[in-house]
Amino acid sequence: MNVEYINPFIEASQTVLRQIAGIEAKLGKVYIKNSPYKSDSIMVVVGLTGKIRGQVIFSMARETGMNIASCMMGGMPVPELDEIAKSAISELTNMILGNTATLLYNKGVGVEITPPSFLMGENIEISPTKMKTVCIPLSLNGKFTIEIDISVME
Repeated sequence: MNVEYINPFIEASQTVLRQIAGIEAKLGKVYIKNSPYKSDSIMVVVGLTGKIRGQVIFSMARETGMNIASCMMGGMPVPELDEIAKSAISELTNMILGNTATLLYNKGVGVEITPPSFLMGENIEISPTKMKTVCIPLSLNGKFTIEIDISVME
């Protein structure tokens, strides 16, 4: 995957998390994931079409999702992942990828995104077919972690 395509995902994630949820996201070490791989208990999957074809998966633990939803709702306690919390997390990923698409477009790379799909479960195994997966780990306020897995067709 072209390294120039990775930076817009990082920039958009950090900007949107800061602006929408007041969360500082510190970049960890970006690496290639081998297929198949396991995911945390929450995943939000968004498809990519256009010059870049594939999918982006935001994965996180339940506690991370509840914390993000709480931050997005002005600190209101979120004791469970109800429909409002799931919707907030899905909308956050939508905003991040919308911002990413804009940054890529400004570099001459046309990309469109699909609506997000929220998945929840234990021991989910992911096997992107004929795609390499780049993992962008983000540390949120030094307490929580979210992984952004970008799988694109070569």
